[in-house]
Amino acid sequence: MASIITPAELRAALNGVSSTLYSDATLTEIIDTAESVVGNLLVKWNAPIDKHYSESATLSTLHTTKPHKFYKTQTVAIEGVEAHINGNKTIAEIVDDFTFKITTTSAPVHTDWRNVIPNGLAAENDLSQYADVAPVESAVLTVSLDVFKARTSAGSTQQGLDFVPQPYILGRTIQNRIVGMLGAYIDVEALIG
Repeated sequence: MASIITPAELRAALNGVSSTLYSDATLTEIIDTAESVVGNLLVKWNAPIDKHYSESATLSTLHTTKPHKFYKTQTVAIEGVEAHINGNKTIAEIVDDFTFKITTTSAPVHTDWRNVIPNGLAAENDLSQYADVAPVESAVLTVSLDVFKARTSAGSTQQGLDFVPQPYILGRTIQNRIVGMLGAYIDVEALIG
């Protein structure tokens, strides 16, 4: 996906790490991981999807873990479910606060609920709305650099110049380091619980 920063921007921040050693696909995976971490803290209108079923080849029903606040005819971005459900879909019907139906194409019919593990996501908007917001770009770049270091350093730990091991790079403090950068863009509900 990589909608906030590009592999070229990450490569530049890594002082031009070789493209033969780390391909754009590898750097995109790192950026996707960072965007997932940062994105969970940002204001977005979304709802996690925990189960679904397809009553016909053109209609699927999705259930969310919290009230979705969507409306009929709205287009939502769905990810992490099944190929025929993922993507931008139009809401055909609101069943209740936790359930809605979308139009699909070529969906395999199954009338029993299928669990989605890990949860998928239905969102009114995605991270691309933050593409030109400097604090968000900085936060994604910071986390991307940490993920890169964790992948390439022994034991995923940093080491000071005096060779004393530092704490695990991707520990709990990763969010604490970027919360200050994100400031006004943070969804306060994301910090609770």
